[in-house]
Amino acid sequence: MSTEPHDFSRKVENLIADLRGVPGDQSRSYRRREHPLGESIDKLLHKYKIGVDAPDHTIQQHWAEIVGSANAAYSHPVRIDKAGRLLVLTSHAVVRDELRLLEPVLLQRVRQQQGCEGVCGLTIRAG
Repeated sequence: MSTEPHDFSRKVENLIADLRGVPGDQSRSYRRREHPLGESIDKLLHKYKIGVDAPDHTIQQHWAEIVGSANAAYSHPVRIDKAGRLLVLTSHAVVRDELRLLEPVLLQRVRQQQGCEGVCGLTIRAG
């Protein structure tokens, strides 16, 4: 059996020190990570685009205008992947083929929507 004390992380060491009522390790590197709560929340809102219309939501709202009402009844946009391609699901293979023929025109219409300039292509699947 070892007589050496077990090495804990700084967080655990500080918790133990707090429980024992002794001062913990408050070195500069530890304090540097502490940020005001409001600042952290603002960073998270910006990072995850909370409160801002996402491009895929804009596309979903204007889908009938982009593809036409007949095709909109049998298809719907799902999401924009990390590569910038819009995934579109169709309920029939005929609609899928028609959307593939119209892909350059549809892509141009999608890019005209606010915030959707970064869409670089369409992935159209029947399903």
